Amino acid sequence: MYFRISARKLATRIASTIIVSGFVGYLFGQTFLVVSLVSIGLLTWHYNHLFKLINWLWQGKSISPPQASGIWGRIYDGLYRRIRKQRQKQKQLNERIRKFRDGAEALPDGALVLSTELTILWGNKKASQLLGVRWPGDVGQRIDNLIRFPEFSKYLDSGNYDSPCLTISPINNELQLELRMMAYGSDQILLLARDISKIQRLEEMRRDFVANVSHELKTPLTVVRGYVEMVQASDAALEPHWQKAFSTIETQVSRMDRLVEQLLVLSRVENNVEDDNRQQVDLSRLILTIVEDVQWLNQEKNHTINDYIAADIKVYGNEHELKSACMNLLSNAIAYTPEQGVIDVSLRNDGNKIRFSVKDNGPGIKPEHVNRLTERFFRVDKSRSRNTGGSGLGLAIVKHVLNHHHAELSIESEWNKGSEFIIYFTTKAVE
Repeated sequence: MYFRISARKLATRIASTIIVSGFVGYLFGQTFLVVSLVSIGLLTWHYNHLFKLINWLWQGKSISPPQASGIWGRIYDGLYRRIRKQRQKQKQLNERIRKFRDGAEALPDGALVLSTELTILWGNKKASQLLGVRWPGDVGQRIDNLIRFPEFSKYLDSGNYDSPCLTISPINNELQLELRMMAYGSDQILLLARDISKIQRLEEMRRDFVANVSHELKTPLTVVRGYVEMVQASDAALEPHWQKAFSTIETQVSRMDRLVEQLLVLSRVENNVEDDNRQQVDLSRLILTIVEDVQWLNQEKNHTINDYIAADIKVYGNEHELKSACMNLLSNAIAYTPEQGVIDVSLRNDGNKIRFSVKDNGPGIKPEHVNRLTERFFRVDKSRSRNTGGSGLGLAIVKHVLNHHHAELSIESEWNKGSEFIIYFTTKAVE
């Protein structure tokens, strides 16, 4: 029910009451006395309800306001109506909060809501199991007071949350965690903690398997190659079909030997994450050496290799790994560019980065294949890769090397017009 009263209507009521009381007083010859008594009675009635309202607002335990008639009844009804609407909104809001919390509790990851000052505002049960953060007991605590690992402190100090932070759990040393932070609303930060222990163990098992199998294959391959070369070098003339057989065996053994060698290189690159053997590398001299070394690969196809190498460009890193990455890019260009092709090798400063690129005028790469080039054993054209001896590991090695050297690989290719593989070394690699 909608109720509305205007100032004119209120003034009319007051004036009518005074006029009627004055008229009654006039009949009894006590106009002023009657008007005064009626005015005092009205004030008393209003103040009585005003005191009831104040007492209900400050001390009352019931949600229902006092009962009254007239204008005060309307006021109490309006207050009660407002309270009911507010309680309905509060109930809806509580229901939404409950659903949000139920959803957050159902997450397989630990979730923490932080303020911009990195103090804890809320957390789910999984965060308690992974990080030891108790809610609401730890509300107001800074997250770096509870997670005291150097890698996490560096992660917070950097302010760059594009990539995750890998650390161990503060309550269980056997748990490997992946921490991600992102903006949440306008003035909050969401921290997600994921248990990647199983993934890490599987990755370690895979690396160990590749490394062990590669080492075990190395010896039998060497033995087979030795016997093949001994038979081929013997004075006894072999019949043509045996010559062809041993030649095929020698070719396939060489191919498998190259594959094992690349597996060993990939294994070393994946496992070598320490900075102990890092030093300043003269990249300009290294690239010029690589260009000279690959000339023997270029004898059959006779490509034109142009080098545009700026002098005195240095980076901080592992020279052996950097040589392997750059050599892979250049040898790929030689292998997959048709005869008499043109390959441009350049090294220069590009703003605050260093840019190394290998550009060819070969067949190019279709757009749908570009993003998969750095996967292990991925080959765009399997038949062509077999002919060139490709294993699909070269760019995977490049990717891991660049991850160790604060660098990134960019691939620009246009179908039937050529490709350009670019390495960008960031300021961290330079410093």
